[in-house]
Amino acid sequence: MADYSVINPATGEKLADYPTATDADIQQALTSAASAYRQWSRDVDVAGRAACLKQVAELHAERREALAEIIVREMGKPVDQAREEVDVCVDIYRYYADNAAAFLRDEPIDSPAGGSAFIRRQPLGVLTGIMPWNFPLYQVARFVAPNLALGNTILLKHAPQCPESALALERLFIDAGLPEGAYVNIFATNAQVADVIADPRVQGVSLTGSERAGAAVAEQAGRHLKKVVLELGGSDVFLVLDTDDIDTAVEMAVAGRLGNNGQACNGSKRMVVMDHLYAEFVERFAAAMTAQRPADPTVDGAMLGPLSSASATRNLQQQVQKALDQGAVLRAGGADPEDNYFAPTVLTDVTPAMDVYHEELFGPVAVVYRVASEDEAVELANASPYGLGAIVISSDEPKALRVADRLEVGMVYINEVGGESAELPFGGVKRSGFGRELGSLGMDEFVNKKLIRVT
Repeated sequence: MADYSVINPATGEKLADYPTATDADIQQALTSAASAYRQWSRDVDVAGRAACLKQVAELHAERREALAEIIVREMGKPVDQAREEVDVCVDIYRYYADNAAAFLRDEPIDSPAGGSAFIRRQPLGVLTGIMPWNFPLYQVARFVAPNLALGNTILLKHAPQCPESALALERLFIDAGLPEGAYVNIFATNAQVADVIADPRVQGVSLTGSERAGAAVAEQAGRHLKKVVLELGGSDVFLVLDTDDIDTAVEMAVAGRLGNNGQACNGSKRMVVMDHLYAEFVERFAAAMTAQRPADPTVDGAMLGPLSSASATRNLQQQVQKALDQGAVLRAGGADPEDNYFAPTVLTDVTPAMDVYHEELFGPVAVVYRVASEDEAVELANASPYGLGAIVISSDEPKALRVADRLEVGMVYINEVGGESAELPFGGVKRSGFGRELGSLGMDEFVNKKLIRVT
């Protein structure tokens, strides 16, 4: 049985198959991770763990081209963006290496009763990570870096279409000097993952993926009283409240929608534009989207490659066609995809009665909405079942901050696209999941915040 396969989305060619783990393999992985936890958390101090993370960062940098080529081959990301993904990972591992000791300092508590008290942060044990295909290295770094710094050990189940990324990462962690079992890749089936979560040696699970997968993992984790962090879908808004430079606003909107081939949870999928700017924005945005043509992702300078798979292409095309059948207006795109190359598409006149109003569009498709007031903009933005992030465009900072405060999301970026960084917490609310990764909060999820009081 070969559930793990590399199928190049740019050509449709199957390049390699990898067999799934046997049940014995899974048990060995659990035993190895549990054994390594005792060594990694107790015998290696935070300075030693930080040194290993610095080496992980250096090896990402050294292997940048090879890692980027794997990403392009597995999921079709344009090569320049694949290199950028590796660079971001370097920053994340360095960030936690540099800051782990400070994040883990004892936190004193003032106590009127006298004596002293403090919070000491300690690891939990073996953690399971279930990672997606759209950022094969970055998503892993967000989960793994803070938890290895803390002293937890990792079982990593990657997406079935990313086995080469999975193996390259496992090799990299071994070469960085981590003890055997501190980071273990498992080519597990869904049934095996359920067994892993249930195993008493596992203390927590983090998933980045779909709502359906998140619900299944949360149910399994809850049944066994395990901590869980979920980063799920998103239908982020790009709010244009006002601007003195509509061309820049359009340029940012295109970048927010087409980055990662439009397949980012926090991509700008809904453009919400004030009435006095709407007509000009739609005209220029549709033209700018049309000008971006899908290209061979291996070529330097390509901005948009193929969608990740034939099924992803088929599902997105069905969503667009249903929206048109229900009355949406096509402003750009709409041609049948050639293989997995999906032309940038713009829809308008979408209403709450249409399915697409409530759905996530995972690909280079944007919906533009017209609003007449700040209140209407906020109401439309919050009408989504998702609550991951938002971008607010305005030259009036007090207004932008006021709107940001009212948005039901986990992250707001004002006048900025692609502002994610190692020190900035990442995560959402509502059906976008719960918990945070990155920043200091990334080390406050899978941790025992132990109270120690001395009288």
